Amino acid sequence: MNTLSRSAGILGTLSVALLATGWAQSHQEPTSPTAEPAIRTPAQIKWVDGPASLPAGSQLAVLEGDPAKEGFFTMRVRLPDGYKIPPHTHPKVEHVTVISGTFNFGMGDKFDQSTTKEMPAGTFGFWPAGMKHFAWAKGETIVQLHGIGPWSIEYVNPADDPRKPK
Repeated sequence: MNTLSRSAGILGTLSVALLATGWAQSHQEPTSPTAEPAIRTPAQIKWVDGPASLPAGSQLAVLEGDPAKEGFFTMRVRLPDGYKIPPHTHPKVEHVTVISGTFNFGMGDKFDQSTTKEMPAGTFGFWPAGMKHFAWAKGETIVQLHGIGPWSIEYVNPADDPRKPK
């Protein structure tokens, strides 16, 4: 009986170890897109016209990864004064750091500038996947977004989506 108890104990311990190993492997964070460190000074950042998924007038600079693919990404978005992003959601957590200017953030499915929270340069914020929100820029504003891709945007009102024909 003693040998049977010891064998059951060993099997139990092995089962727990295998389960823990499987869980750890399935919950690892994606690896960084490069194995080499990278530093980009402001002069080295390449700005292009913003994506078709944002209203016209924004500019974009991808600093790390590919926001359209699975894995880590970091990008900056430059918004002109008064730029507005209608109510929308994202399928994953959105992380935003305001680099310059003032980013004004509001929650809900209707754009209401008077209900937004002012986020001056240096402010960090994040909000959960699926949360309805909107924003506008006071002064030229640069925000940095980072997270795990793919990044996408879904407008609450399909008529607000700049990808849709008018």
